[in-house]
Amino acid sequence: MWRHRARDHDVIADDELDTLYAVPPDAFTAERSRLAAAARQRGDAAAADRISAARKPTIAAWIVNRLVLTHENVARRPADLGNGLRDAHTAMDGDRIHDLSAAQHRLISDLARCAFEAAEVANPSSALRDDLTSTLQTAIADAGVRARLGRLTRPQQGSGFGALGDAEQLVTAARAAKPKAKPKQARTKAAPEEAADKAASKAAAAARHRRERLTASVAAAERATTAANATLSERSAERDAATQRRDEALANLRTAERELSSAAERYRKAQEAGRAAADLVREEKAQLQLDLDR
Repeated sequence: MWRHRARDHDVIADDELDTLYAVPPDAFTAERSRLAAAARQRGDAAAADRISAARKPTIAAWIVNRLVLTHENVARRPADLGNGLRDAHTAMDGDRIHDLSAAQHRLISDLARCAFEAAEVANPSSALRDDLTSTLQTAIADAGVRARLGRLTRPQQGSGFGALGDAEQLVTAARAAKPKAKPKQARTKAAPEEAADKAASKAAAAARHRRERLTASVAAAERATTAANATLSERSAERDAATQRRDEALANLRTAERELSSAAERYRKAQEAGRAAADLVREEKAQLQLDLDR
C-alpha cells in the first residue's frame, strides 16, 4: 500500500514539474513557490522538496522543454533518428550516414521552427537560435540528453555524429573498400592470375589503411570537439549564472522601487496630515483668543 502511495506521489510531482517547466522563465519562480506550497499543504514533503530544488531554465532550454511538454511524440523523433545514425556509424555505412545526416538537418530545422512558433518567438536572435539547434543536435546524439527533455535548465552542447562532410568521406572510403568485380576470365595463364590477385590485395590493403586513417581522424576530431564543448559548457554555465544574478538583481531593484514609491506616498500623506493638524491648531488658537478677549 505504501509503495502504491509513493508511486502516486511521484506521478503527481512529475505532473507538477511538467507544469512548472512549461511556464515562461519570468513566471518560473512564482510558479515554483506556488506548487511547492501546494505540495506541503497536502502533506507531500518529498514532492515539495523536488519542486523547490527545480532550477530556472534559460530561454532556449524553456523553448525546448515547452515543445516537448506540449507536443506528443516530439521526443521520439530525435530518438529514432539518433539510433539509426548510431547504427550507421557503427557499421561505417557511408551511404546510410549521408542520408540520415540530411534527415537530421531537416528534423532540426522542423523542430526549431515548431518550437519558436509554440513559444510565440517571432524573431529569435542568432544566439538563441544557435542554442536551440545545438540542444536539438545533442538530443539526437545523446540518449542522456533525450531523457532530460522537458527538464532542461540550459542549452546542451555535444559532438553529435559529425557533419555532412564526414559522411561524404565515409561514403568514399566505404566505396573504395568494396572489392572490384572480377572480370570474366577465359583460359588465362597462372602468372596473370597471380598479378591480378596481388593488385586486388594491394587495393584492399590501401582501402583498409584509408579507412583506418579516417577512423583515427574522426576520433581525434571528436576528442577535440568534446574538449571544446566542455569549455563551451563551462562558459554557458557562467553566462547562465550571471543571467540569473542579473535577473535577481533586477527583481530586487523593482521591489526596492516599489517600496520607495510606497514610502514616498506615505511621506506625502504624512505631510498633508501635518499641515492639516497645523491648520487646526491655528484655528483653535484663534478661537481661544477670541474667547479670552470677550
